[in-house]
Amino acid sequence: MKAFMDEEFLLTNPTASKLYHEYAEGMPIIDYHCHIPPRDIAENSRFENITQALMGGGNYGDHYIWRLIRACGVPEEEVTGAAGDRLRFQRLAETMPRAIGSPVYQWLHLELKRYFGYEGALNAQTAQEVWDRCNAVLARPEMNVRAMLEKCDVRVIATTDDPVDDLRWHKLIAQDGSITTRVLPAMRPDKMLNIEKDGFADYIRALGEAAGTEIDSVAALREAMKKRMDFFAGMGCRITDHGLDYIPFLPAGEEEVEAVFHAGMAGETLSEAQTESYKTAMMCFLGEEYARRGWVMQLHYGAERNANTRMFRAMGPDTGFDCISDRSNAQNAARFLDWLDQRAALPKTILYSLNPNDNAMLTTVMGCFQGYGDRCHVQHGSAWWFNDTKAGMEQQLTNLANQSVLGNFIGMLTDSRSFFSYARHEYFRRVLCNLLGRWVEDGEYPADMETLGALVQDICYYNAQRYFDL
Repeated sequence: MKAFMDEEFLLTNPTASKLYHEYAEGMPIIDYHCHIPPRDIAENSRFENITQALMGGGNYGDHYIWRLIRACGVPEEEVTGAAGDRLRFQRLAETMPRAIGSPVYQWLHLELKRYFGYEGALNAQTAQEVWDRCNAVLARPEMNVRAMLEKCDVRVIATTDDPVDDLRWHKLIAQDGSITTRVLPAMRPDKMLNIEKDGFADYIRALGEAAGTEIDSVAALREAMKKRMDFFAGMGCRITDHGLDYIPFLPAGEEEVEAVFHAGMAGETLSEAQTESYKTAMMCFLGEEYARRGWVMQLHYGAERNANTRMFRAMGPDTGFDCISDRSNAQNAARFLDWLDQRAALPKTILYSLNPNDNAMLTTVMGCFQGYGDRCHVQHGSAWWFNDTKAGMEQQLTNLANQSVLGNFIGMLTDSRSFFSYARHEYFRRVLCNLLGRWVEDGEYPADMETLGALVQDICYYNAQRYFDL
């Protein structure tokens, strides 16, 4: 029997152990998609206690943890609400022993081990010991967010930023020569696309103010977005992200799109076809602009957002009440990429689906749009969100190996709001090395450690460095 989470954690064969310890373990990190608040880096924030560090609150907590605790019957005030932080931590500790097989259980214990030196298991009986130990570590003068990034050797972070953002925290970070991690903005223009949602007109007016222009037409909207892209580019932006319900593709004439835009600005109820025609026009415009600027386009889709109306009304979005959608996107994904490709305007693109049933489909779609002179111009992104598990990672990696070139994969990201989530890169690297090691041990690939080691280091770091031109 192996010891709990020892140095061979998730490594089940000698080749996996050698690949991880000699090649993957010491590699730096590029976190090319996350939701870390740049303000915390600019202000070099600290955490009051371990609850704030691990569970947080509001829109900056760990939704994975919240969902587990809710499933154990804990009332909301003791998950995200007004209950004291010590009680909230106790509820987390009481939940953990029941979460066998959960990646959250393993991530959390990696975080406790790597950041706080705690080797045991968190449960109701050890909660006070862990609380005291972690809080004592957090109280040390050097325990701030910048030190945590340095400890994990995080070289680059790309945050997630709205086009109207003034990027003031990024400016302060760029001016501070003591920050060793490079922090870049990444544009996420979801709100200018979501014409069917409440607040669209108000947002477009705010976008116009940020761009210094009145947006009274689709042409004016495009010009405003170009100005904001120019501003973001000046701050180092080279990555964009879209959180889509599905990939839209329903081309329409310019007059029709213009009419839909004005209807949306007037607050009229739009049909699904009208909404999709507007989103298609804007996505095609954005894709062309990204290609012109050499930016990378990320497409995250497949989430059914805010499935619990009661809790959405009480807590707002992004609080742990989303689930997987089963809407098919194969045809639209291919047609959208083809539309851009025909115009020699297909940017580097990363495709993510929340539905694991889409893995094979996405790897075959990406294979239709290569040959741009770089390694996998279109990528299948890492196992995302609910797929961010040992099984989910193995499935994504296996599909990618079966249908494309695994050695070109740009690797792991955190997609997290937590500064402690860099332990997830270790988790991914162990899963990767174990999978490759198993194939070698089974005689499916030569035991050429030099080649394998270089491949592992590419996936852990160098492929992303090249792909994003960092």
